[in-house]
Amino acid sequence: MTQWRNRIFCEDALSGMAQIPDGAIDLIIADPPYGLGKDYGNDSDKLDAEAYLQWTQAWINAALPKLKVTGSLYIFLTWRYSPEIFVMLKQQMTMANEIIWDRRVPSMGGGTRKYSSVHDTIGFFVNAKDYYFDLDAVRIAYDAVTKKARSRSIFIGAKWLELGYNPKDVWSVSRLHREHRERADHPTQKPLEIIERMLKASCPPGGIVFDPFMGSGTTAVAARRCGRDFVGFELNPVYCEMIEQRLAAIEAGSPETSLE
Repeated sequence: MTQWRNRIFCEDALSGMAQIPDGAIDLIIADPPYGLGKDYGNDSDKLDAEAYLQWTQAWINAALPKLKVTGSLYIFLTWRYSPEIFVMLKQQMTMANEIIWDRRVPSMGGGTRKYSSVHDTIGFFVNAKDYYFDLDAVRIAYDAVTKKARSRSIFIGAKWLELGYNPKDVWSVSRLHREHRERADHPTQKPLEIIERMLKASCPPGGIVFDPFMGSGTTAVAARRCGRDFVGFELNPVYCEMIEQRLAAIEAGSPETSLE
């Protein structure tokens, strides 16, 4: 059997997924082309609406059997196609959340005949009621002022006050500008902060995350940083080399890839 764990396959995910055993994956993080015509060094994002949705259904059908019963899926989408794709996924999984990623786009420019689009939509889907989810790993700490305000006796010893609160379903995380130290040469690179939250919450330590569309390799980098294994596919050989370089930087102990 082909060694697939901790490997990036530089090939089409749809034709290559057979190399991954069914029921082996703890978490899928999918950031597919959005159907907006972006240049990823190929024509993968240049399908018309009907073809794009047919292709989406095909890769979903191929990917979901790879999940464990306790597994989950996060999928990045644009508002243009999220309703249709959410319906596809609801036929096979349970939807736990619709997460809005506020990209913190500056208040300038934009169209004049509609509101400016400044967010991505993320669907969080699960396989079963007992899906893996570690809330404590992703709680957000309260500041000192809040803790002081909650100092009445009824709050003393409260776990949520000591460990922090549950992240909401609106995630305000800046998109990666060219000056960001983690930025790679990829047009739609996702921030480590977002991917690491998904991993810590929905993939157990030592578990395996599968990314069918690796792009700049953020899922693989996050997995290495968080003590998880990974497997993924990337069609563009330039991006495959970029991923290997980012992973090598972790092995070399680069300060830019260390956990904060």
